[in-house]
Amino acid sequence: MRITRPLALAASAAVLAVTLTACSGQQGGEQELSWEDSPLSEYMAAAYGTGLSVEEQQAKADEETRKIEELTAECMQAEGFEYIPNVQNGTTIFSEDDDVWDPESREWVEQYGYGIFNDPYGNDPQPESEEYVDPNQEYVESLSESEQSAYSETLYGAQPSEDEMNDPEFDWDAFYETADLGCSGEASDEVSGMDTWEELNTQFEPLLTKMDELYLKVQEAPELVELDAAWSACMAEAGFPSYSTQADPSTELGEKQSAFWDEQNAAYEEIDWETVTEEEIAALDAQNDPSTKPEWKELAEQEIEVALADLECREETDYRDETMRVQFALEEQFIADNEADLEAYRAAAEQMS
Repeated sequence: MRITRPLALAASAAVLAVTLTACSGQQGGEQELSWEDSPLSEYMAAAYGTGLSVEEQQAKADEETRKIEELTAECMQAEGFEYIPNVQNGTTIFSEDDDVWDPESREWVEQYGYGIFNDPYGNDPQPESEEYVDPNQEYVESLSESEQSAYSETLYGAQPSEDEMNDPEFDWDAFYETADLGCSGEASDEVSGMDTWEELNTQFEPLLTKMDELYLKVQEAPELVELDAAWSACMAEAGFPSYSTQADPSTELGEKQSAFWDEQNAAYEEIDWETVTEEEIAALDAQNDPSTKPEWKELAEQEIEVALADLECREETDYRDETMRVQFALEEQFIADNEADLEAYRAAAEQMS
């Protein structure tokens, strides 16, 4: 079962917004701003589902799952196999609770920093669900080994060989361009419109490229260069002189965390997945859990120290709201320069939603 959270903005905008933290009240007496005020967000909502409530998104996801599973069953039966639609393979959507993600709150930052080494979702209860039971398991177990192999290939498509998967130069893009997706993949593409979305992105590639360039332009705007300089000076006074831009601390910590996960992944490369037991995997998971290492815990403490200084410097420079004012002004100009293309993109996306 997949679990996802509703998108808040277009992907390009999120690249910038994620470095600036979530919404909060204005510090001074000026008009309060939030990321929902982004002028471009209304155009992108059709493509990213932001115009729907969590409940509406869940209902849409459930209906898509039902259609996919019914088409999968029809395809499998046409190939001579039994298949019961498995609606447990759907998506569970839940909202981002401000109590869970609130990096403009001093109390939150004192506990989680940037939410990198101190995961605010680690203790976040997931939606309760019934125990997963594959309705097709009994049937699959009744098949011979060769029949099970044929069943799997019919359902999921042919997979790369073990040698190909272990080849660091294996061209995964080329494989998936020509791969047989199986009944499940074909049904998913038909319902979710993957090919259609790719066609949409190709059709509007010049517009989307210009949009990406817009958010790079925001980060390079003279006003934000000056703002980063003021923030950097504040951070130096707080004892952290190595950061030039507000994105630097979280980027640096994210890279350090990735190194832990790379090390953990390397520990699994020698596993024989055909013979390994669940107990052996559990033992390996416990042995290689990076969050239990002293180095991880030390970085978790450093993260909070840096994030608290960052929060104080953002408040001192009015960083979040100044950034939004610059971004929104550039977005308004972008809309004026590209309104016809944006309207066409929105209309096309709405037809597919």
